[in-house]
Amino acid sequence: MANCTGHGNFTSTLRYFVCTLPEGPTVFYAALNISLSITASLGNSLILIALHKVSVMHPPTELLFRCLAVTDLCVGVISQPLCVTYLLIAVTKINYHVLFYVDSVQHASSFILCGVSFFTSTAISVDRLLALTLGLRYRHVVTLRRYRVIIICFGIIGVAGVFLLFCSSRKIFFLVANVFAVLCVLISVVSFTNIFLKLRKHQAQIRDGHRGQANGGAIPLNVARYRKSVSSIAWVQLALVVCYLPFIVSVIAIHINGWSGTTASTIWMSAITLLYLNSSLNPILYCWKIKEIRREAKNMMRHFCCPCPVSEVEN
Repeated sequence: MANCTGHGNFTSTLRYFVCTLPEGPTVFYAALNISLSITASLGNSLILIALHKVSVMHPPTELLFRCLAVTDLCVGVISQPLCVTYLLIAVTKINYHVLFYVDSVQHASSFILCGVSFFTSTAISVDRLLALTLGLRYRHVVTLRRYRVIIICFGIIGVAGVFLLFCSSRKIFFLVANVFAVLCVLISVVSFTNIFLKLRKHQAQIRDGHRGQANGGAIPLNVARYRKSVSSIAWVQLALVVCYLPFIVSVIAIHINGWSGTTASTIWMSAITLLYLNSSLNPILYCWKIKEIRREAKNMMRHFCCPCPVSEVEN
């Protein structure tokens, strides 16, 4: 075992779990996170290139998807390799101070990137509600400049959260983190509920023949296309909740009850790995639910696997 005596703060508590894992499970989680790091890096790189080549969304909405893909890419390039490095250092029993610095950077990057992902996913659901309710005013209200400011604010909140984690009371950090998490979930639920109700009202008005009143009479709504975009976002948010919830529960359990033993360590590392899994799932969901991105991704993969023109292959 590596020397993992901490300084009594939250990060030392989390560090304890990895250091008490047996060597076999530690190597397993390291190998699993290496695989997920590769898939997250390649998958989100592919999505970013596809988003650059196709224009399937209003530019501010596309910016949110780009932000989500960038944070997932950074998880695969930064946070997961740091996690793997920490696991391997723990196995090789290198000096504790090396563990401390690697683990601190890993936690800081993870909290910032995963926090921005959470906020961005919530912002996408609000964006879809605005597209439905604002009508013609949507393109005037929702602009690239405003969304850039919002994304910068997400990053600032993430950095502030890291300062709370490392420099202040754990109670303050948990209180702020839980408030933001609950607010994000509530905002998403309210957004999707309003979208569902307004779509039902829209369809009822069309059936009754009041086409001019559908969508508030503001703009003809392409219901089929809008439903597809909302469905894509719903799947992304469902994947996020499934991957993040075990981690949140684990952190709360550590803070309130305290854990110890190999079983607790295994549960903790499983929660972290599931959290990182979200960055590998999102590119799959984009390709599955967004036809234009799927088509462009297939073209890029086909070109990568067979760069020769079709005519040359046939000859």
